[in-house]
Amino acid sequence: MSDYKKTPFRPLLIVLGIITTVLGFMGIFVPGLPATPLLLLSSWLFYRSSEKLHNALHKSFLGDKIREYEKNKGLSIKGKLYAISLMLIMVTISITFFITNPTVKIIVICAAAVGTIVVGFVVPTVKINNQNNTQ
Repeated sequence: MSDYKKTPFRPLLIVLGIITTVLGFMGIFVPGLPATPLLLLSSWLFYRSSEKLHNALHKSFLGDKIREYEKNKGLSIKGKLYAISLMLIMVTISITFFITNPTVKIIVICAAAVGTIVVGFVVPTVKINNQNNTQ
């Protein structure tokens, strides 16, 4: 284990990594809960605290997208459009068919707006020249 992983905050980083992983996984299904940023945070927390958990996350079904983001240092335009489109579709379905409380609808719409802005303007955009990359 590297010296930087011997920090006294290691247990806290592991607990936070587990929490952000669970929330990130839930974000796949819950509109307004940002899956990608939470999973990237999990990866970073585990990288700083537990090689075993970091490797487990990267080998999971979630690992492909995390490794791709880390390798490319951002998302392609196509990846951003896909993420935003999927998020907006799920939010629209949720507020149309499942959410009846007007206050909750507004909260979900606001979360979707923030998510759209973050993915569109905060997440770095990269040009991917690899023909084998399907993103």
